[in-house]
Amino acid sequence: MTGVSTAAGERPDAAQAVVPAGERGATRIADRVVAKVAAQAAREAVGALPADAARPHATVVVHRDVARVRVHLELGYPADIGARCGQVRHQVAQRVSALVGMAVPEVAVQVERLHLPAEYGARQGRTR
Repeated sequence: MTGVSTAAGERPDAAQAVVPAGERGATRIADRVVAKVAAQAAREAVGALPADAARPHATVVVHRDVARVRVHLELGYPADIGARCGQVRHQVAQRVSALVGMAVPEVAVQVERLHLPAEYGARQGRTR
């Protein structure tokens, strides 16, 4: 049986064992990738939205292995806003931590707009 050798005649696995793990390199995940993961997690947590509502989006600040996330979303009204925001915080922190491998000590949820159901406005005699 013949082994694969490098130009110097060494086996490739022997060359890797010599280089310490900290000097082999690192994977860097872009901030916008973390933001997309956070936005998708917020979409999962919010569930069904009114037809005219914008999809949740996120902005992040990453420092080493720590991500601070701000999620912007729109919700239907009436709703338990505090509970929905709590669900979003929990889901975003869990998914970013699991998928990206970063600690998420802070998730700020900003509700941009509340949407009334269409029949509510008609029932009240409102016009736009």
